[in-house]
Amino acid sequence: MRKPASAHGFATRPGAAERWINAGPTAPPMSVAAFSARLTIDVTPAMRQRLKLAAIAQNKTAADLMRALIDRHFPDTGKEQP
Repeated sequence: MRKPASAHGFATRPGAAERWINAGPTAPPMSVAAFSARLTIDVTPAMRQRLKLAAIAQNKTAADLMRALIDRHFPDTGKEQP
């Protein structure tokens, strides 16, 4: 019986482990202070599609667009508690 093929890059190690370790991280670590909470909302498929298309058109991520939207509509008044 064969094992099913795993998704590329998910929980797999490269063949040349030493080279992989010495290369270091491939992306800079995300600042915990900058993004310390996760927000989940339900949207319709059409809303999701509009958001994704707008993000692609602006060469940004959907998360970047949503953060900008929140900043624009709910500005920081300095009264927030950490």
